[in-house]
Amino acid sequence: MTLHQFDYIFAIGTIFAFLDAWNIGANDVANSYATSVSSRSLTMKQAMLLASCTEFVGAMAVGARVSDTIRTKIIDPSLFDDDPAVLMLGMTCAVVASSIYLTVATRLGMPVSTTHSIMGGVIGMGVAAVGAENVSWGWDGVSQVFAAWAIAPCIAGAFGAIIFSLTKYGVMERKNPVRQAFYMIPGYFFLAAGLLAMLIVWKGASKKIDLTNAGIAGVVIGVAAATALLSVVFLLPYLYRKVLHDDWELKPYHIFLGPLLLRRPAPPSKPEGFVSIQDYYRGHLTKEELDMKRAEESPSNDPEKTGTTETITTKGAESDSDIITTQHRAQAPNVETSGKGKDCPEGKWYEPPVFFYLARKAIFRGVEKDIVGMQKKRDLLSGDIEGIHAKSKHYDNNAEYMYSFLQVLTAATASFTHGANDIANAIGPYATIFLIWHKGTQESKTPVPDWILAFGGIGIIVGLWTYGYNIMRNLGNRLTLMSPSRGFAMEMGSAITVIMATRLKLPISTTQCITGGIVGVGLCTGSWRSINWRMVAWIYFGWIITLPVAGIISGCLMGIVLNAPRWS
Repeated sequence: MTLHQFDYIFAIGTIFAFLDAWNIGANDVANSYATSVSSRSLTMKQAMLLASCTEFVGAMAVGARVSDTIRTKIIDPSLFDDDPAVLMLGMTCAVVASSIYLTVATRLGMPVSTTHSIMGGVIGMGVAAVGAENVSWGWDGVSQVFAAWAIAPCIAGAFGAIIFSLTKYGVMERKNPVRQAFYMIPGYFFLAAGLLAMLIVWKGASKKIDLTNAGIAGVVIGVAAATALLSVVFLLPYLYRKVLHDDWELKPYHIFLGPLLLRRPAPPSKPEGFVSIQDYYRGHLTKEELDMKRAEESPSNDPEKTGTTETITTKGAESDSDIITTQHRAQAPNVETSGKGKDCPEGKWYEPPVFFYLARKAIFRGVEKDIVGMQKKRDLLSGDIEGIHAKSKHYDNNAEYMYSFLQVLTAATASFTHGANDIANAIGPYATIFLIWHKGTQESKTPVPDWILAFGGIGIIVGLWTYGYNIMRNLGNRLTLMSPSRGFAMEMGSAITVIMATRLKLPISTTQCITGGIVGVGLCTGSWRSINWRMVAWIYFGWIITLPVAGIISGCLMGIVLNAPRWS
């Protein structure tokens, strides 16, 4: 029996559940791809397209089990058997509180835990509705989640450090790192594919395919071995021609030719100035280069230079964003006097050319940001970014290029596991709201409908496309120097941790996992000074205040509504 008298609660819950999912995309998904974009393994557009696919598939295929954890483990639903509408109201308050806090945090560029936020909302409404003594504080409830939050960064950091140490000493610091990378890459593809297959079989197919433990092991090993074999057959010949023979005419689609690439003739002379493999360290100075640059810099107070243009370029500047141009304000042209942009066609906003220009600008505004350039801006949290980066060693660029393919795979794996784990933050409480509104009763064992999983997945994608850049610019290079080999280890360490937690039904924070991975790899790549501890402290501060703030907002909303005056 549908509770139409509470349609307004269902409507409010729907709106704020989508806002919560939007914030997860803008705040949490950005964590998964900040390392890939910051290391230049992926462009923003490539990251958005890849994330859209992997997040949605992860949410749809694997997301329901963790959603049940959020719905049923913190507050015993049976406490609301006599009046399920109160639980419906409570979950609405939790979603409203979580989405409000996340919106503020995302606007401030604070990468917080969306898991903390919704958990705080559920705990706050539970305290207000049934009392603190009825919140499941034990190991089967809140304590288990608290323990996972404390342990997750350490586990992710340890896994990231181990993987990067294998890469560092087994490849990057060897005499011929490119040759060593050829040996290691198939093994890493085996590991990444096996982990992803493990997650899908354990979770996504567990209710549809009846496999024994031996069958699961066979599927995981089979998929991993097949992926490793494909990397040997198709990827390695491509890398052989691209890296060792500098075949600048190769295109990405040539990878499907596989062994046939070995029969290609020698490439013609490369055009002057043509770069076939980008420099992953461009714009980042070594310690010697930075010392030389700062020794040469001498501030000038010559009044005759006032109003003139001064251009300072750094080694390896790749675009206009890497060139700092200062000019007297009186001489700076106003290129956007109309507010539409200098490339906007002339005419009214509703005319087709102008309308489509403005629509494209609105849709792709967050995709066209120069994240690497934005990360170079100095502020209170960034500290001496150049000095921090200079303490990390620069490795062979061709070997880094080979690891960029692995980082794309690990980014996809991390994104898939994120969709599987964090979709619960938005749709777990919303599933309760819908089920009570639709049936008039609450049933803790009722599965989450597929359309709700899709609803949350779409919200996550929209949030990432429109505002993910705001968090992404505060991570990556603002924590430590990024490169494909480093980013691969960070993402792999985070993915392993999230997979373990998803298997154990723990809604851990993916923010903590990727941050732990970044710190773990950063400690292995240089010294403790190669990490921006100001930013790390800022992120930890956000984690500490998230749960109590969301809980207070949710508890206050619940208490006000339950105790509001009623007139008959």
